[in-house]
Amino acid sequence: MLGPIALGVAVLGAGQPVVAQTAARTSGAERTLIELSRQKWRWMAERNVDALAKLFDDQAIFVHMSRTMTKPQELEVISSRNIEYRQADIKDISVRFVGDTAIVASRIDLHAIVRGEVADNPFSVTETYVKQRGDWKLGALVFSKRSVPN
Repeated sequence: MLGPIALGVAVLGAGQPVVAQTAARTSGAERTLIELSRQKWRWMAERNVDALAKLFDDQAIFVHMSRTMTKPQELEVISSRNIEYRQADIKDISVRFVGDTAIVASRIDLHAIVRGEVADNPFSVTETYVKQRGDWKLGALVFSKRSVPN
């Protein structure tokens, strides 16, 4: 079992992420999952529902502050601009593996527009990925609002 790693990351809109490594070397699998998580945030900001539909498993669940959604519901929220993900500033991120399952835990400041209102919130985010036929698929994305911004 691989231990957790920690990275400080800022994803700047659709631009390239800035990375400051704060832990020992990361494995190739850990780097792959961290980049996949970053890419997911970019696709959400770009409303690239085609790419997200390929990443999200058909049975995936999405837990937001107010409700739990299915894959079609999450994609609809993104494409309809009900939630406009603008920028995810990733403060730290770690990856743990349990067999063919990867758990990506991060602390982010999420900048979004929710039903027309600016929403800047600190979250702890847990992403669960499962390796299927050689590809990582997102099985769960859970947002927990943090009461302290750091």
